Amino acid sequence: MNETRPESMGAFWMPFTNNRDFKASPRLLVSAEGMYYKDVDGNIILDGTAGLWCVPLGHRQPKIVAAVSEMVGQLDFAPTFQMGHPAAFDLAERLMEYTNHKFGHVFYTNSGSEAVDTALKIALAYHKARGEGGRTRLIGRERGYHGVGFGGLSVGGIGANRKSFGPLLPGVDHLPHTHNLLKNAFSRGEPDFGVELADELERIVALHDPSTIAAVIIEPVSGSTGVLVPPKGYLKRLREICDKYGILLIFDEVITGFGRLTTPFAADYFEVEPDMMTTAKGITNGTVPMGAVFSKQFIHDTFMDAPAGIELFHGYTYSGHPLACAAGLATLEVFKEEKILEHAASMQPYWEDAVHSLRGLPHVIDIRTVGLVAGIELESIPGKVGARAYAAFKKAFADGVLIRTTGDIIALSPPLVLEKSHIDELFGKLRDVLKNLD
Repeated sequence: MNETRPESMGAFWMPFTNNRDFKASPRLLVSAEGMYYKDVDGNIILDGTAGLWCVPLGHRQPKIVAAVSEMVGQLDFAPTFQMGHPAAFDLAERLMEYTNHKFGHVFYTNSGSEAVDTALKIALAYHKARGEGGRTRLIGRERGYHGVGFGGLSVGGIGANRKSFGPLLPGVDHLPHTHNLLKNAFSRGEPDFGVELADELERIVALHDPSTIAAVIIEPVSGSTGVLVPPKGYLKRLREICDKYGILLIFDEVITGFGRLTTPFAADYFEVEPDMMTTAKGITNGTVPMGAVFSKQFIHDTFMDAPAGIELFHGYTYSGHPLACAAGLATLEVFKEEKILEHAASMQPYWEDAVHSLRGLPHVIDIRTVGLVAGIELESIPGKVGARAYAAFKKAFADGVLIRTTGDIIALSPPLVLEKSHIDELFGKLRDVLKNLD
């Protein structure tokens, strides 16, 4: 691996990045192991974000590395259009076991964005297949993030992600977000206020008529907009309304899936079962890109009742890629053999107390925690929203800690294999950063 600086940095147009600022003072990572990255200058950086929410088992996990290495030497690629390979079917079975068979089928994609667009297409095609083709409307939520495909952008609710790309998909509406800084600040787990916001779905249904609505898609916990935890009873109320009107409920679990809340999925944590789940990130421990849509049996069976032939005209060249399947199988083995969820649950109280110990520091106006994830909201500099948190991000990286920011919110989501010493290191350094932040 090349651990020297690149000859030029001009050709790479970086995603979701202030390219000019980055290239003036680049942060270049060259290796990783366990809880830590190493940068091009040899500095060690504690990973407080599991890469990009996607490395629950820590970096360079030996069993996953070995599985991928073996597969690339055996089968570098195999199509899954009208043929397949054993690992794709084996992984699908293991994933169904991981959900305790609450779902019946999995459709492979390559990312969370593709998983979202796939789930939306399945929802539309499902209603058409059952004779309700008028159900074409999709309902998202303000401050929701569902990737960067046109479907995901349309149901997503982040203004900056949408404003440059025109009108997006027609026939989309949005629920209000649930963040209430005045009533729910410094909450631990589900906040007390806001269950009635779920009833806004009743208003949307009345406005458009239920016969026009195909699906509601939400993140159980909104991650990319700053760790917005649902109020008590909110998700169950959405489930009830969707059932009442025959609307499919989709949970976007790209971030919350695979242990982030110390349970397999957020659906388990909140005890609410959606009709479909979108997943990615932790499904392969971030080792090889992969996403997946988990579907209830009745959705799949509706397609299988159609005349013989291709049931769903949808898919990707790399759906169920052999290397991704190998990484996914090894990831599930590590979760089970090393009791990762049990360990994460044992760390959760210490993590929660450490996060909330930052209360009272300069500029900290809210702290939100659930599972092994946290949002620390900072007061914005007038006229410069996001500047304060971005300054914290750069200071933290220079001090050997990787954090993530969105607006003026610091989001933390460490690998689930962390120990108390890592928590102490993370918050010891972050405390110093926040104390000295302008």
